[in-house]
Amino acid sequence: MDQVNDSVITEFVLLGLAQSLGMQFFLFLFFSLFYVGIILGNLLIVFTVTIDPHLHSPMYVLLANLSLIDLGLSSTTVPRMISDLFTDYKVISFHNCMIQMFFIHVMGGVEMVLLIAMAYDRYTAICKPLHYLTIMNPKICMLLVIAAWATGVIHAMLQFVFVINLPFCGPNDVGSFYCDFPRVIKLACTDTYSLEFVVTANSGFISMGTFFFLIVSYIFILVTVWQHSSSNLSKAFFTLSAHITVVVMFFAPCMFLYVWPFPTKSLDTFFAIVDFVVTPVLNPAIYTLRNKDMKLAMRRLSRQVVSSREMT
Repeated sequence: MDQVNDSVITEFVLLGLAQSLGMQFFLFLFFSLFYVGIILGNLLIVFTVTIDPHLHSPMYVLLANLSLIDLGLSSTTVPRMISDLFTDYKVISFHNCMIQMFFIHVMGGVEMVLLIAMAYDRYTAICKPLHYLTIMNPKICMLLVIAAWATGVIHAMLQFVFVINLPFCGPNDVGSFYCDFPRVIKLACTDTYSLEFVVTANSGFISMGTFFFLIVSYIFILVTVWQHSSSNLSKAFFTLSAHITVVVMFFAPCMFLYVWPFPTKSLDTFFAIVDFVVTPVLNPAIYTLRNKDMKLAMRRLSRQVVSSREMT
């Protein structure tokens, strides 16, 4: 990477989240507890879906992949957030900044497609139940997962290949606690108007379009259920409400961070923390506490663990 960019800048300065020692300790405890919850909650879902044969269906395969992505997305920023809390001079090297941006957008792109795939899975299960096993067969499910990862990599590369070659000669204050394309581009020593538009379109407009597409899709599913049997509407709404909650929590911060024309540091920080810390820890709770099959699978798993301990 040294050969690719001949910039004068070798490191970027990150924004501190707290000034007072009391607030630093509070955020340290908050982020640490949430990160442990992210790791344990998402790994539990992945492990449960992998071990329990009752969950080897497209819906839960997609859910396990979503948990892996949530864990990966959080791990791109939260460990550094924690370590930087008690550091006076918060810097990140040029290489690490580029790597962080790349993986944030890979994970974000994958999650976007996974949420679309999960919406399609629910549409098929609710609106075409007799054809569900034919439409959402293991081959199609695997293709959806591969497509999600391919889209995430392409989404990140379309921005990364331009940013990595920009000249950076100062200033180097990112103005945030993590590196992201819109903030780093503004520090380049060249006209970046067209590139900023590309990033806004790639991350912002696509996020907005996908969000409204998903919301309309869920409304269409509910209307279809209501037309066929109004008695099943409450059951369908209960099933879809978890998906809708996850969609709103993921896309609302994305749309603000990449599309909102009047950004402020405080709101940027708040929505970034929601995206990297709050949403990844709530997703496991949303999908397990509201899902009967997941709760039954976890009970079976806990009984197996207890019985194996008794045998030893």
